[in-house]
Amino acid sequence: MIVREFINTLKDKANTPPSETLRLSLWCLSMAIFSIGCMISSFSVGLFVNSFDRHNSMLTVNLWAATGGCLMGLCKVAELVEILILAYLVIGLFCRLCTGFVPTYIEDISPIALQVVFGTLNQLGIVVGILVAQIFDLEFILGSKDLWPVLLGFPISPAVLRSAALPFCPESPRFLLINRKEEENAKEILQWLWGTQDVSQDIQEMKDESARMAQEKQVTVLELFRVSSYRQPIIISIMLQLSQQLSGINTVFYYSTGIFKGAGVQEPICVTIGAGVVNTIFTIVSLFLVERAVRRTLHMIGLGGMAFCSILMSVCLLLKDECNGISFVCIGAILVFVVFFEIGPDHIPWFIVAELFSQGPGPAVMAVAGCSTWTSNFLVRLLFPSAAYYLGAYVFIIFTDFLITFLIFTFFKVPEMCYRTFEDITQTFEGQAHDANRSGRTASWR
Repeated sequence: MIVREFINTLKDKANTPPSETLRLSLWCLSMAIFSIGCMISSFSVGLFVNSFDRHNSMLTVNLWAATGGCLMGLCKVAELVEILILAYLVIGLFCRLCTGFVPTYIEDISPIALQVVFGTLNQLGIVVGILVAQIFDLEFILGSKDLWPVLLGFPISPAVLRSAALPFCPESPRFLLINRKEEENAKEILQWLWGTQDVSQDIQEMKDESARMAQEKQVTVLELFRVSSYRQPIIISIMLQLSQQLSGINTVFYYSTGIFKGAGVQEPICVTIGAGVVNTIFTIVSLFLVERAVRRTLHMIGLGGMAFCSILMSVCLLLKDECNGISFVCIGAILVFVVFFEIGPDHIPWFIVAELFSQGPGPAVMAVAGCSTWTSNFLVRLLFPSAAYYLGAYVFIIFTDFLITFLIFTFFKVPEMCYRTFEDITQTFEGQAHDANRSGRTASWR
């Protein structure tokens, strides 16, 4: 909200304030441009980690964080919204690259038995970081009208700390062995990491993986849509990513303070922090559920629960002036909305997408999935403030429609991945593609 107030105070060269429509458009653009940066860098993650390795990629990308933080801090001094927009773009480039590099590096240096555990810690670190940022946004900390540029410039500090710590971290043994063929160096790093001299099994597993990668043809993005056996899995992958971003969860996290304020909550920022706490707790819970429950079912439960909560939120916003205590119902609906998101749409799409494809098309699939995620994220950031301005309390009905659509799609089109081998799933899609092609030829002949 402070950023919006900053945009509202700006004036042009003729010392004339911009119109309300222009102010709203500038605010939407400044929020949405972050996703454009993420979208662009989605196609660069694989290039970086395979060309410069994980370690050096993480070290290099810190420059983007420092640059973006500096621009964030300078926007108020310069009184230029253009600097703020550029800063969000740079930070977006950094965030998508960083969220691609770090899990890859963690997987490379973790024992196979502990990869899920360390991956969980990485996800937990992200949501804890979001919660910390929400706490710093409190007015008596850094969320005041005078200190908000310091808050936006805060990414500089973690970038400096990461740059100082990374030289003490080892190179990726997997990258050294598979990409550079430096077996001895990879062996020494594994011995240091595991604290044991016998790492022959780990070395052999990496060699086997390298052999499988060499035998399997790398697939381009265009081939994913041209080859019939890939077409249905890639459509499912894109729809799952859209179900995550078009569920309405981003409106809760990006604009929750304004939503709570509109619902009549006296201290909306405190409730926003409460939503962050719920998000953190149920991130941990959901990651245990994913390993023990049927993923497709979890996703449908999450979508259905979110649809119900979005209807309830609309009703609360409509009745906020007529019923006492309705704001508490709205708070509860939003918190439960976050819970259902963590149960399903937050993690499940990525798990299913990773299991739909083998290593050959894997990098191209992740690029398309990442681009789909951040494209839809961009649209939500760009359009939601305007939609809320014109539709008011009815804006959440849009997300209800999306959630119901994705629920129906998941029920009829998304296969269950648990207890099935990759070969079984692949044969199913290939059979469907063959039947579709044969039906098309028959219809054409008739």
